[in-house]
Formats: sequence, structure tokens, C-alpha cells
Amino acid sequence: MKYNKVLVTGGAGFIGASLVGRLIREGAHVRVMDSLTSQIHGEVPRGLDWLSDSAIEFVRGSVTSRSDWDSALEGIDQVVHLASETGTGQSMYEVGRYCEANLMGTALMIDALGAMSSRTVRRVLLSSSRSVYGEGSYECRTCAGVRTNPGSRKAADLRNHNWDPMCTKCGHKLEAVPTRESDILQPSSIYACTKSAQEDLVRIGCDALAIDHAIFRLQNVYGEGQSLKNPYTGILSIFSTRIRRHLDLPIFEDGKESRDFVHVDDVVQAFISGLNSESPVNDVMNVGSGVATSVKHLATELSAAFGEEPRVVVTGQFRIGDIRHNYADIGKIGAQLNFKPTITLDKGLRRFSEWVLQQPLPEDRLDQANRELTERKLMG
Repeated sequence: MKYNKVLVTGGAGFIGASLVGRLIREGAHVRVMDSLTSQIHGEVPRGLDWLSDSAIEFVRGSVTSRSDWDSALEGIDQVVHLASETGTGQSMYEVGRYCEANLMGTALMIDALGAMSSRTVRRVLLSSSRSVYGEGSYECRTCAGVRTNPGSRKAADLRNHNWDPMCTKCGHKLEAVPTRESDILQPSSIYACTKSAQEDLVRIGCDALAIDHAIFRLQNVYGEGQSLKNPYTGILSIFSTRIRRHLDLPIFEDGKESRDFVHVDDVVQAFISGLNSESPVNDVMNVGSGVATSVKHLATELSAAFGEEPRVVVTGQFRIGDIRHNYADIGKIGAQLNFKPTITLDKGLRRFSEWVLQQPLPEDRLDQANRELTERKLMG
């Protein structure tokens, strides 16, 4: 299935802008629908001159508006649904906004698809999140490698600095292993809950309408073009601003918590592969590097990429809803869509730092975000 006219919701955002640029270079006509929210783009959106490209049809609209969906879907072959409120911590106290944008926005898309008099849309690609798993997968080496998916960590354990999930049978610490798509889903934040529900809406809705779909569970995406203004998501953005301002890099827990960091160019390649697939997809797939990196190691390497000595401070603080470990098993997307990440963390951090140094120095708003969490007893 070769793309021709593609709708990208959230197409002015981080991943969207990179995807749109790639699609245009490959000859596609792209319609972008984006509300240009101030949290991501600033009060006065800047740096969006590329939206005037003749191959781009830009619609400033909201996924929470049915009429905007009706207009945006007209004549479209494939949809890449990226528009979403993101941020684990913020989602815990702005529940209504996250549910409206992520759940109602996706529900309205299905409504609009079903009501089209001439349904041209053949495939929908959804940007989901590794957060739907909650904690990633683990094994107990003491219990002969028994595989398990522990539930959310308890606040009482976190206050006592008991960071690691423990085996319920023998009491020993569990060891993280790559998380598979078949592993159980245990969202531990409102944001994660909305992404899990989005998946169900797309799967059920598209199946009912006989529209092919692909659901990509993205790991921690980073790279050139990501918002440097949003203090609620994007650890590399937050840390890069503090490095440039010669401020400490506060690390939650003991700094050994790990994530799977994947460069935006590799994520774009996954979406291109999904759009290009000649065979029906109708499946969910992990998109990541397949490598676990501790947050402390990331902060140290990012500092080095900026040519600065690391000012890492392990605080012992924690956020309700955060997980300990999660990294992806990417075997399925490799087998079905021939996807393979090509940008190592070292190379990606160098590229990211070079780009950041060309951008205006943002205000550091990390303390503001943490204060909001503390006031709502969501951070300890």
C-alpha cells in the first residue's frame, strides 16, 4: 500500500514534523491537523514556516472537534494519529483534559470515519506508548527464570526507597527483560490509561469499518525538533536546558531506573514502514531501540555530548505513576515490517546536542512542574 494523501494529526509536533518532512521528500501529499497548543509550541508558535510548503495542507484544528475531523478526513488515503496530550505526572491532576484529548479525540475520529459518504481511508496508524505496560517485564533468576509483569509500585515502598519490584514467591529482586507485545497491560498513570483505551478504540473501530490499522507502542522518543518548552515530558529536553544553564540534573529514585531511548528518525522509519506495507497490518508493535539505559547514565552521557561535566544529583525523590524499568522486545516489528533501529544513543545524543545549541535558551520550568506534583501529593 503506497501512500498518496496522508493525514497527520499533531503533524506540527515533534514526531509529526519529522514524519511530514520525510513524507514530502518521498512525494506524498500531506494534510496536517494540529491545534498548536501553547504547552508544546509556546504562546506564540514559532519556527513553523515549513508548514507553508506547497505539498502540505495545514488545518489548524482540534481532534476534540467532530467538524474538524470531518474536514480533515476528506479525500485522505491513510491517517497517522499522533495528536495526544502527553506527560505522566501532569495527567494525574489534569485528568479531564487528558481524557478529552486522547479518548474523545480518538472516538470522534472513529465516528467521522464511519460517517464518511465515500470512505477513502484504507489504513490508520496510531501512536501509542510503552506506558500501557506499566512496569515492563521481569524474570526471577532465583525461581529458575520465571517471567512476570509486576503491578504498580506502592507509595509506601517508594517512601522507604524500596525501588525494585520483588518476586512474590521468594522475595528476591526481579531482573528486567525485554517487554513483548503479548505481555499484560497494566497502566499506572492516567496518561497510560488513555493510551491503552486509544488502542482499543482504534482496534475495535477499524475492525468494524474494515479499515486496516497498525498500533505502534513507542518507547522514549528523543531527537532534533522536540519541544524544549514543555516541562512535563521529555527528559532530554528538560536536562538539556539545565545543562545549558549550568544547573544540577536532579535524578529521581537512585538513578538506576531505566528506559528505552529511541531516536525520532528511527520512529519515523517505523511509521513509513507501516504506511508502505503492501500486506494488511492489523496488529500492535513495539517501537524502540531494544536497549535499556539508566537515567543516571543518560544524564552523564548527555552532559558529555554538550562538552560539560555532569552535575548529576540523585535526589531519592519519586513520582506516583512512574515505573522502574521498561525496554522493548522489537522482534515483531522487525519480522513484519523489516524495521531495525539504526541510530545508537551515542550518535543520537551528539546530534541532539548540536541541534539544541542552535535553539534559543528556554526558561527552566522543572521546579514549577515538580512543585505542582508535590502540592497534589503525587511526588515524594
